[in-house]
Order: sequence, then structure tokens, then C-alpha cells
Amino acid sequence: MTIAFYAIICGGLSAASPAMPRLPVRLAVGAAVGIAASFALPVLRGMAGGY
Repeated sequence: MTIAFYAIICGGLSAASPAMPRLPVRLAVGAAVGIAASFALPVLRGMAGGY
């Protein structure tokens, strides 16, 4: 579940990255998405029955 979750997150982020013009913006968005994903995974894992 962990690998699939982060694959979806990274795939979506990479699809959106060409729309972000500068490296600092891409880094900030990537960091924010990573932090949000790390908080969301335990919640989703709990909802899925603890897998």
C-alpha cells in the first residue's frame, strides 16, 4: 500500500510540474505535497483496516 500510495502522489506531482515555472516553486510544492502525503498515509491506512 505504501509504494502504491507514494507512486500515485509522485505521478500526480510530476504531471503538474511542467506548469510550475521555477525550481523554487517546484521544490516548495514538492515539500508541501510530501508533508501532506506523510500525514495522510496513516489515516488512509487506518481506514483501510490497518494494512
